[in-house]
Amino acid sequence: MIQPSQRIRISDMRPIEILLVEDNPGDVRLTQEALGEAKVRNNLAVARDRVEALGYLRREPPFQDATRPDLVLLDLNLPRKDGREVLAEIKADPELRRLPVAVLTTSNAEKDILESYNLYANCYITKPVDLDQFVGIVTSIEDFWLTIVKLPN
Repeated sequence: MIQPSQRIRISDMRPIEILLVEDNPGDVRLTQEALGEAKVRNNLAVARDRVEALGYLRREPPFQDATRPDLVLLDLNLPRKDGREVLAEIKADPELRRLPVAVLTTSNAEKDILESYNLYANCYITKPVDLDQFVGIVTSIEDFWLTIVKLPN
């Protein structure tokens, strides 16, 4: 039997690619710090709105050399168009729909949760206001999505 420490993970071969779609510089910094201390090697790209996020995912200029992310962390409260529209566009695109999208937002409104799942979010996480809890949430996301779940290549 293979022991957990003997498992070969995608993270053993290459860094996990994460796209954070977030316009709040403080939340970007906190997420960067939490992932910087992660057990799994990762590269974090940041898109600050819908245009940047979809341009990055579709590898449109100036993102033509972007690496396809293994996981998208998506805030709902974005400028221009909100995160729901980003989620809907990702899940409607045959090239992008299999990307796991974790909604990571301050809203705990039932209508936002329901709408996100109706748009095929893979999970919905409410950001805590406490710094230690926020780091704990990001660590939990990392543990689940980057070490437990098997992601497509």
